[in-house]
Amino acid sequence: MWLDLGLIVGKIAVVFIGIIAGAFVLTWAERKQSALMSDRIGANRAAILGIKLMGIVNSVADALKMIFKEDFLPPKGLRFLHAAAPVFAMFPVFMTFAVLPFGPTITVGGKVIPLQILQLDVGMLYLLAFGSIAVYGVLLAGWASNNKYTLIGGMRATAQMISYELILGLSLIGPILVYGSLDPGVMATAQNGYLWGWIPKWGIIVQPIAFLLFLPAAMAETKRCPFDLPEGESEIIGFATEYSGMRWGMFFLGEFAEIVVLAAVLATVFLGSYQVPFLFDAGEKLGMAGFHFPWGAYLPIAEWAVVALRILSFGVKVLILMWLQMQIRWTYPRFRYDQLMRVSWREMMPIALANIAVTALIVMLVA
Repeated sequence: MWLDLGLIVGKIAVVFIGIIAGAFVLTWAERKQSALMSDRIGANRAAILGIKLMGIVNSVADALKMIFKEDFLPPKGLRFLHAAAPVFAMFPVFMTFAVLPFGPTITVGGKVIPLQILQLDVGMLYLLAFGSIAVYGVLLAGWASNNKYTLIGGMRATAQMISYELILGLSLIGPILVYGSLDPGVMATAQNGYLWGWIPKWGIIVQPIAFLLFLPAAMAETKRCPFDLPEGESEIIGFATEYSGMRWGMFFLGEFAEIVVLAAVLATVFLGSYQVPFLFDAGEKLGMAGFHFPWGAYLPIAEWAVVALRILSFGVKVLILMWLQMQIRWTYPRFRYDQLMRVSWREMMPIALANIAVTALIVMLVA
């Protein structure tokens, strides 16, 4: 029992540290990438004994500033709800990662260990359920500030997030129908199959429309540009105007953590999760671990190397998808709010429903 508890705690620690570290690095990476895209140097002012570390010291300085900055509460604000809103915005981000496999099942000392914190038959529903809790944080932030402008900003952000949650859920139905499971672990294993013996059965191959729907919908859900109207305070009042210090920092950190989790979900459902094309472990190829190519070639490697390559594969896919989100963030201008809602309800919604109908028909005919 204690061994099982230790394994669970260990996996939670790995995931938590990974998300926090990823979010911290992203604050630096986004500054440097935006600077490169606009022909600037980027964050380079803060230094410790003249050492700038390519701007990393700036991110450390910002973190210290948020921690020690005054925690302001509006005079007529609702104290408890004002403090609870950032928790609702940040806490679900870490919970959603619990059902995502970040590596294959391994055997240590005769004990089978899945590299997944929670193995749930309804894992995708769990993911969507906890992801939707973030809506409460945004709405409570606007309400608890007792400011009519932040309330409007919170309601606007809530309408946006709920609208795109529907697209998220509908876009996931196609992959669920194809793989026949709501468990992300099962979906990851199923993507080790091949179409016609050589095309990886990844989600982006069998469900390209779902991928093209899920990516922008998820960015709108996480309030990233060009869908960052809830935080576009240069043009409209946002929901977190009355926040400062670490409470504002929790909204900020939660947004960057969402980038990591979103990239992990995309990698799990659409990019084969930890799978590497034509790489099999000993159990999958009767004791012949390594690369088995469709033209008959075989490259043997050790079993531990298969595990290492698969974990590395998942990490690389997540990094690429985070980079892609930052590219989009600094390439496209912000939507108008009416454009944002029209894209969801009048353009993406019909496509998502049509994709479900076509996928269900194909699955039924093939079965």
